[in-house]
Amino acid sequence: MEKIGKQISTLYRSPTPESVYAYSPGVCVLPSGRIIATMDLGGPGVLELDGVKGTIGKIQVKGKIFVSDDCGESFRFVTDTPMQHARPFVSGDSVYVLGHAGDLTIVRSDDDGETWTEPVKLTEGQSWHQAPCNVHYAKGNVYLVMERKLDKECRTWPVSILAPVLMRAKCGDDLTKVENWTFASEICCRDTVELDKSKYFGMPFYKSLETVTNMLCREPSKRHFPPPGWLETNVVQFTDPRHIWYDPDGKTFHLFMRAHTGGTNMAAVIKVVENDDGSMTTMTENAPSGEPLIYLPFPGGEMKFHILWDEQTKLFWLVSTQPTDSMVRPETLDSDRYDLPNNERQRLVLYYSRNCVDWIFAGLVDKGETQKQARHYASMAIIGDDLIILSRSGDKDALSAHNTNMITVHKVKNFRSLIY
Repeated sequence: MEKIGKQISTLYRSPTPESVYAYSPGVCVLPSGRIIATMDLGGPGVLELDGVKGTIGKIQVKGKIFVSDDCGESFRFVTDTPMQHARPFVSGDSVYVLGHAGDLTIVRSDDDGETWTEPVKLTEGQSWHQAPCNVHYAKGNVYLVMERKLDKECRTWPVSILAPVLMRAKCGDDLTKVENWTFASEICCRDTVELDKSKYFGMPFYKSLETVTNMLCREPSKRHFPPPGWLETNVVQFTDPRHIWYDPDGKTFHLFMRAHTGGTNMAAVIKVVENDDGSMTTMTENAPSGEPLIYLPFPGGEMKFHILWDEQTKLFWLVSTQPTDSMVRPETLDSDRYDLPNNERQRLVLYYSRNCVDWIFAGLVDKGETQKQARHYASMAIIGDDLIILSRSGDKDALSAHNTNMITVHKVKNFRSLIY
């Protein structure tokens, strides 16, 4: 298949791919046309890097901010930040980068990304998570999601106890001040999802780490299944009055999350409702029958995805990772395949949809030559008639499909012409 995307530049390449890994690309386009790109570095080699770093427990992380004035053909490094899982976004006349170093942390620029404030903590003594997913604007406000860990005693991958928290702020306010943010109430998968109600869907697909000691494959330390959960949340609002979940008052927002079930092509969905007093309540959604609805068919929903609303076409656009062989036995996987079979990261694909449920395949953005040469964890933005997509990528020097060594920049030209 011919690719619809073209790699136009490389934002970052690790100088030591065996110990410094390239993570979490984020992107936004300023009113001036300048592109702001963010990413972070992880791995044991970060300890040896110069410059500002953040500390999460015993782990050190390092965020980076870049700018481009030629539509992504080249980028210029601007500054480091002590954050991971950060994303850039515009609010009023300023641009912000919000991430975390355990606590939520934010920086602001008032000159199109040339200079940045000192990092400001929005929380104290908490533990947060997320990925650079989308940002939504409505009613003069900016909305985005970060995820808080509700159980500090969790000793495995904590997706079962992550609470996606919708955050709202008025555009133009100083968003480095926590009092200018409103945080929605919190629910996590462990306390919300009754697994016996999803048994006909085979969820979870594998037994979790809490119930088995002998893992399912040759490398038990690498191929295990933590308890089911959700993570890496996008926020959408349905404005089509024909949509089943349309709210004529404009107070309902739906959170689409990567579903960690051991299977593929399912996303988890909950919603947030704004109350008359301005507070926001997080809750589950229902089907028209009244039955609770947590999971929806969703291409690439087992991996981090990015949803983007295009006002011109009134369509949602989705970039996600395409699975191809999730039904193979774990013990048959090649050594360069990361984790369990559902955790495939090689093919980056584009879709569009009217309703965030029925997705139409638009094309293959890019594909790694081998399993460890990943194309995944992408973020995207619209620039004119084109999509600019940043991918967490690997080449032959990458340590693994997860611990990649590059952030690559791709362009899908005239993306609206892909509609059929």
